[in-house]
Amino acid sequence: MLLTPPTLARYAVGLLIAVAVAFLMWYFRSIVVYILVSALLAIIFKPLVGRLARLRIRGWHLPRWAAALATLILIWVLFVVACTLFVPLVFDKLYQFATLDFGSVLRSVEEPIARMQEYLHDLFTLPDERFSLTDSLIQWFKSIFDYDTINTAFSSIVSLTLSAVIAFFSISFITFFFLKDDELFLSMLKAPFPERVHGNIERAMSSVSQLLMRYFTGILSESCILMIVISVTMIFFGMRTQDAFFIGLIMGVMNVVPYAGPLIGGVMSVFMGVVTPIEGMTTGHTMFVIAGSLLIIKGFDDFVLQPTLYSERVKAHPLEIFIVILIAGSLAGIVGMLLAIPSYTVLRVFAKEFFSQFRLVQKLTEKI
Repeated sequence: MLLTPPTLARYAVGLLIAVAVAFLMWYFRSIVVYILVSALLAIIFKPLVGRLARLRIRGWHLPRWAAALATLILIWVLFVVACTLFVPLVFDKLYQFATLDFGSVLRSVEEPIARMQEYLHDLFTLPDERFSLTDSLIQWFKSIFDYDTINTAFSSIVSLTLSAVIAFFSISFITFFFLKDDELFLSMLKAPFPERVHGNIERAMSSVSQLLMRYFTGILSESCILMIVISVTMIFFGMRTQDAFFIGLIMGVMNVVPYAGPLIGGVMSVFMGVVTPIEGMTTGHTMFVIAGSLLIIKGFDDFVLQPTLYSERVKAHPLEIFIVILIAGSLAGIVGMLLAIPSYTVLRVFAKEFFSQFRLVQKLTEKI
């Protein structure tokens, strides 16, 4: 392509517009997040709205707005049920941490700590009278889970709750109109662009909707199944039902973050075993049971099922998905890893529609 001054001017103007749009999206990122979450909910629950709107009883059928409202109420019910089941577990564990005697907990694992201290003593030639690994761990745990930390956490939770209430009503309001008019989000997306590219945007959004719905429904189902399996396994080994479901909740939620999430959740779960060991077992035995069970269940899921699941549902190579997750994690940490696959899916679909003349784009999007 010959780069003439008019062509360069068009590219420069396009770049400036893109930068301005990116800045506005960052500046109003909260509103953008509300719109994107609402659009995602509309994509997931659009089939249900369609079925309710087509349902006929003696020649009478629900108007589209009533079907959208019924679906929105269902979303509310699911959200409230989830909070009712899991929020008390979280607050109960916070209270346990606030009143925990870390000295007794660490004494229960005194033997392995003593071995570790001997290893550190031999490795770094540390004098015994100046260094105690047990005392250091006690001070470290107390600095993390003291009353001030817990009070700060509760204050943060109150502030987060207020923000969540605003987000909840904002997302609910936007979602209702997206469900009521399934073309509304697409119209908003097409509005800033010339009419000649509207067909490309429509085709891209159709593919994005299908791929993202397959991905999110798949990962949600996987997390729920994982939570149930882990909870039942912990109960089978004799763990209290409340503690078992809390570990299942941790692993189910953290499973949404590829690769790193299960590792973080596993560490938290083993720590839960140290704090509240299984009745009739030593702390070390409890740690072994939890770690072994999670390794068997999640090991197969992480290294066999997830790469295949992600690649099949978003139609990308497993190695491609793995590299994308690593890059996103390096750039934006856990949040980047969480958003890596959906964002990459959207980029691939739009790249296919607008930049299909490039061989790299053709190679990356050949399965779509």
